[in-house]
Amino acid sequence: MEKITKEVYLKWYEDMLFWRKFEDKLAAVYIQQKVRGFLHLYNGQEAVLAGALHAMDLTKDRMITAYRNHVQPIGMGVDPRRVMAELYGKVTGTSKGMGGSMHIFNKEHRFYGGHGIVGGQIPLGAGLAFADKYFKRDSVTLCYMGDGAVRQGSLHETFNLAMLWQLPVVFVCENNGYAMGTSVARTAHHEEIWKLGLGYEMPSAPVDGMDPKKVAQEMSKAIERARSGGGPTFLEMKTYRYRGHSMSDAQHYRTKEEVEEYKKIDPITQVKEVLLDKKYATEEEIKEIDKRVKDKVKECEQFAEESAYPPVEQLYDVVYEQEDYPFLPHKL
Repeated sequence: MEKITKEVYLKWYEDMLFWRKFEDKLAAVYIQQKVRGFLHLYNGQEAVLAGALHAMDLTKDRMITAYRNHVQPIGMGVDPRRVMAELYGKVTGTSKGMGGSMHIFNKEHRFYGGHGIVGGQIPLGAGLAFADKYFKRDSVTLCYMGDGAVRQGSLHETFNLAMLWQLPVVFVCENNGYAMGTSVARTAHHEEIWKLGLGYEMPSAPVDGMDPKKVAQEMSKAIERARSGGGPTFLEMKTYRYRGHSMSDAQHYRTKEEVEEYKKIDPITQVKEVLLDKKYATEEEIKEIDKRVKDKVKECEQFAEESAYPPVEQLYDVVYEQEDYPFLPHKL
């Protein structure tokens, strides 16, 4: 892993702040019904992504996750304007406006989605890693899931095969405390999710998911193990989401006091404190970053607003490979 320098902390602050403000804007336009369907926001979990990106080789490593998936592709290099346009359902989006919030995808930057089926991405992540091993490619796949998804049988089947075949994959549980509105304590006899990997003799560990430095350190070890042929790792990132499971979540299952307590360890605030304490940045320089982020979010919004909706014909163009397919509704 590259050394965590002043420049890294500055990048972490600007990236995480942008991801937070980007999604705050999505929440605002969702209320205006400019974004439809479901919307699952990442607020509070940004350190999990920031730390992982620092440990990855973005020229060859892959990422796959669940449906809380708007900022990950941005971190992987996807144009954020296209991500926002996708949520707007516009033709300039990452999937031409046809994937929406839960299905962001970009092969060019090795981001293999957002998946709406709980736990559906877990075997797919192992499949990506299997392909890399089969074709002798020097790549590692990061496969993310929520604490609710670890109760799916597919996780255990995947863990077994990943260890059997020593696949170059890092499984990451983002444990934000609640599977929709059900606490981890109500879903199993024990709350230490990372221990699920031990039954397969998979290297496993808990990680402070609110600190990008700690995430980067543990991710670096896991990625290096996978890249050197040491097989998979299972990491439980102990994190928290400040917003509801989705925009329709009334959050009756937790108190406002609990949320406020976790806001005291907000990853963005933690990084900002490091910048100021170590004199990596002045208050004035931080204000400049804040303004840059605000302008960038505005640019994304404007791009999405001004983009066109996809033509109806696109429904058929992206489904059927055969150009003269005879059973299209508009040809009958």
